[in-house]
Amino acid sequence: MRNFDLQMFANPNTNTTGSAYLTPEMKTYYDTELLENAKPNLVHTKFGKKQPLPAGKGKTVEWRKFTSYGKALTPLTEGVTPDGNTLEVTAITASINQYGDYTTVSDVLDATAIDPIILECTKAHGAQAGLTKDTLVRDVLHTGTFVQYASGSSRHALTAADKITGQLVAQMATWLKKQNAPKDNGYYNCIIHPSVAYDLQQDSDWKDAQTYVDRSRLLDGELGLLHGVRFFESTEAKVYCGEDLCAASRNLTAGATTADDDVSVSETLVADALIGRAVIIGGSKYYVADNTTGALKLCTDPELTTPATVTCNANTPVYPGEGGAAGVAVYGCLFMGADAYGIIDPAKMGLQMIVKGLGEGDDPLNQRSTVGWKMCDATKILYQERIMRLEVGSSYSGTDTGN
Repeated sequence: MRNFDLQMFANPNTNTTGSAYLTPEMKTYYDTELLENAKPNLVHTKFGKKQPLPAGKGKTVEWRKFTSYGKALTPLTEGVTPDGNTLEVTAITASINQYGDYTTVSDVLDATAIDPIILECTKAHGAQAGLTKDTLVRDVLHTGTFVQYASGSSRHALTAADKITGQLVAQMATWLKKQNAPKDNGYYNCIIHPSVAYDLQQDSDWKDAQTYVDRSRLLDGELGLLHGVRFFESTEAKVYCGEDLCAASRNLTAGATTADDDVSVSETLVADALIGRAVIIGGSKYYVADNTTGALKLCTDPELTTPATVTCNANTPVYPGEGGAAGVAVYGCLFMGADAYGIIDPAKMGLQMIVKGLGEGDDPLNQRSTVGWKMCDATKILYQERIMRLEVGSSYSGTDTGN
């Protein structure tokens, strides 16, 4: 066992500059470690249409969307060449943004000691880079136009009982078929949270379907098949759930009977801390335009422009409104056809590993080394009709938190 002086790794929160000191072989080794540790987290990038952005081509990436031809039902006239059709191509563009992070390691004087330190930092930053990329892509996909709720017509009406079922999966697959969404190697794809996967695996449709699945042919990370849909499980699948409304309690209670936009509460709040938050009162959703230490001023719209008329009695619960009924967690399940969205290919764009050694850049006393990464990201939905978001509750809706 090798012993280290922990003081050598104290972080002075100081950046360093200068050229990387690694040999090409070392750089390749650490780049490989970074990428390998990022890959397990890139679930939401699995099914995107990869698009490189060549060097020197600016900060905009472009995908091309081809319009389908309509039916040609007019009979041809003998000997007469008809007017041809034109190829319609739509350019869909997105501006890239750059992301990154680094760790500073101080006073590492031993060349044999720095390698394992760099390696551990590289692994940690690789996981961080993967989660960052995955979340950026996921959040774009959840802005899709089409959404269906397990019951009712809104997220805030969903309860823990509104679980995913084989019937709902069949409905999602049917919807994609009716949109003529192309399949990915014969199947549609769906990303679900483990809490949703648990409920799905209890469903009789799922149990029956898995009897005939050749487990050896499942893709990496694939949970199974149902109704022509491949399921991929990820803890980073979107969970909608608001944070606690105050330090002492998850929910609030109305302090008096109300019939306007001001609702007094029994709990003590931090002034202005809830501005912009959503709340549910009596089954209706409102937005906090302002709050004092003991009252909320509410609007009906997230832009906070239309004062609400709230009717409630004393002791009526006030729940966080970002999730389902009574503030429970709601889960977004993404059902997708092929090439529904586009992303920059990390392999082409380059998730870069950056290591600077002692004495590099502004380090006159050879006190600092840095290990970091950076990458560019751009994600765009290319075909709205190829993505359907199903929002459901779960057996774990009462305990899971948002992400």
